[in-house]
Amino acid sequence: MISNKDNIFRLDTQNTSYLFRVTEFGHLETIHYGEFLMEQSLDAALLKHTAVTGSTVAYESTDPIYSLDTLSLEWSGIGKGDFRHSPCEIRMPDGSFVTDFKYVNHRIVNGCIPMTTLPSSYGDPADCQTLEITLADSPGEITLLMYYTVFPKTDVIARRVVLENHNEKPLVIRSLMSMMIDIPNRNYSLVTFHGGWIKEAHRQDRALQYGLFVSESTTGASSNRHNPGFLLAEQGSSESYGRVYGFNLVYSGNHYEGIELSNQDLVRVMTGINPHCFEWPLAKGERFESPEAIMTFSDQGYNGMSGHFHDFINEHIVRGDWKGKERPVLLNTWEAVVFSFTQNKLLHLARQARRLGVELFVLDDGWFGQRNSDTAGLGDYTVNRKKLPGGLPAFAKKINRLGMQFGLWFEPEMVNPDSDLYRAHPEYAVCIPGREPSLGRNQLVLDLCNPKVRDYIVESVRGILTTADITYVKWDMNRHMSDMYSACIKNQGEFFHRYMIGLYDILNRIFKDQPQILLESCSSGGNRFDLGMLCFSPQIWASDDTDSAERLEIQKGLSYLYPLSSMGAHVSTAPHQQTLRSTPLSTRFNVASFGCLGYELDLKYLSRMEKREVRDQIAFYKEHRKTMQFGHFYRLDALRANKHHWETVAADGHEAVAGFFQTQSAASEGLNILPLTGLDSNTRYSIRTRPQPLYVKQFGGLINHILPFHIHPEGFLIRMLDKFYTLTDCVEEYEGRGDLLSSGVKLNNQFIGSNYNTRTRLLGDFGSSLYVISKEG
Repeated sequence: MISNKDNIFRLDTQNTSYLFRVTEFGHLETIHYGEFLMEQSLDAALLKHTAVTGSTVAYESTDPIYSLDTLSLEWSGIGKGDFRHSPCEIRMPDGSFVTDFKYVNHRIVNGCIPMTTLPSSYGDPADCQTLEITLADSPGEITLLMYYTVFPKTDVIARRVVLENHNEKPLVIRSLMSMMIDIPNRNYSLVTFHGGWIKEAHRQDRALQYGLFVSESTTGASSNRHNPGFLLAEQGSSESYGRVYGFNLVYSGNHYEGIELSNQDLVRVMTGINPHCFEWPLAKGERFESPEAIMTFSDQGYNGMSGHFHDFINEHIVRGDWKGKERPVLLNTWEAVVFSFTQNKLLHLARQARRLGVELFVLDDGWFGQRNSDTAGLGDYTVNRKKLPGGLPAFAKKINRLGMQFGLWFEPEMVNPDSDLYRAHPEYAVCIPGREPSLGRNQLVLDLCNPKVRDYIVESVRGILTTADITYVKWDMNRHMSDMYSACIKNQGEFFHRYMIGLYDILNRIFKDQPQILLESCSSGGNRFDLGMLCFSPQIWASDDTDSAERLEIQKGLSYLYPLSSMGAHVSTAPHQQTLRSTPLSTRFNVASFGCLGYELDLKYLSRMEKREVRDQIAFYKEHRKTMQFGHFYRLDALRANKHHWETVAADGHEAVAGFFQTQSAASEGLNILPLTGLDSNTRYSIRTRPQPLYVKQFGGLINHILPFHIHPEGFLIRMLDKFYTLTDCVEEYEGRGDLLSSGVKLNNQFIGSNYNTRTRLLGDFGSSLYVISKEG
């Protein structure tokens, strides 16, 4: 995995090599990160410096060519000739900002070196190896420990740094990135994932240009605006080919990604805690840990890169009882009842859910205190006896008797001013003395820097979880941070980071001793979809937007960085509450099935045929659940802008499930091809469409072309017919070897305005189909 020879460090995974060396003046110079190299002679890979570049500052008068500004570096300071952005800004004990970190020594250990304040990746000594390099700024008497942990099977390398002060005088950290690397530009495009509430993780591509591009969060969380994960892709890369680098951060707070293209065509990549409002004093003997960054490379396009991330997260981030365990099909009560419910209403919903095959019943907001709207009750944990007369233990037993597990929603980090907690302890809320605090969703943030607040949350949540049979928790956080101040800390530049340390402490204390509980993180949807939360919650609610057309973009964007097993995805009613768009029930399921399936709607409004359809959906999902959640996921390049193609292949290769998704239909739609990949060329497979119903109302006025009489296409007769009868959309069946199917399956025609028959696919706007590919024999 890791070796050192002649001051050259070599970090190898199964398919990649990462090499850097100690220069003659003690700096770490990057040689190569990318494809696996068998060659041991590295002269051809070294960056050449044969002439003095104009405007450069020589590091040493003895060598005028040696300039930090033109080197490809693993770490850089300030004030010694490198004028690119630095991964650190430290007010040194002497009052200056000049730092110059040089190699001192190193050690190689099997396994990971654990962190003390933050979550990080993990692995057995046989699965990974860590390189610790000690750098020192000798005049300042400070030390920088650089950690590289190599996970060979998943082609991932994790990096982080620890800063130690050995000076009698204190220093102040104003910026400290988790990692930095310089790589030669190869016409890279930068791929980032941006959005906001109900439009998370939309992919954005931009060509690198000279200067610095910054993606960051300042909301107090990793944010729905800018995910901490990002990619660098060689020009022309596609889902299936091309050189692609991936980077992400194991952190849930304000993050910073800086990608800078220098005039020497070197690309500097940095990621870490956002310097925004950050200031961290360090006295003698103290140390500061940066969050862990992860990086990977593939020459097999975006799918190769994201496959590395998926395997790494499932194996080295997610932990506990739910690692690799299939997630249950759930029904969440929020869109069905919001705050207005009674026990009888919930039980009626639960009985219907169980008859359809739901395994987990989740009671969302509104079960505690005076929580009849979002204006009151947060911070209180007294069960509302008007809604649940017997309390949570009795209600959980009723759900269990129906044959389902019981789950519960919490929002522990927040407080309403109209709550018993706030009236008793207003000092628990984040606010600045003498200033009127700003509200978000009628609530304030609790001060997790305060140990008393953390104790209150731990005791309250643990008290609920230990008195009722609860197997699932949805942990919500519904606002950005403002008025950042804690009376418990002297230096308010520590607030954001100490809040995150406090959150991780709370989660660890509550759930470490209750590993049987499936924790799903949520923050107004995907406002905190990051690797830090995945260290505690095996799945995260991807978005409050349950519109399947929007979810195509959201789940696709997330899939570049995170596995399907981490994405909560629900089927809701249509028109959707977020967009007022109507999408077919079949498509709502087909999209949600590429994730952790749930339902979020009032089942009593479903017709008899719709309930039958949901029952069939759940049965299908359970049959193929392991493949859908833990298979190797591929995004396949679409031939048309209105198409999306997804596929997930079982880990053992026995089956695959492919999705054909259409946004808006086109008139006289041409040939449709279903692209497939991940199949063994010499193995025979059968492929079959998952049957799904066609409702007569989908034909609209066309129904009058085949009837001997005219009826209202949206009238009573059609509505009644749809309640008790449906057609079946075109089911196609083929067989062949993997090489044939991987060349693309040519599908039957879509409806093109005339001559409908049972062999014609009727998709229309936002239509879709799933195809099951199975090994024969």
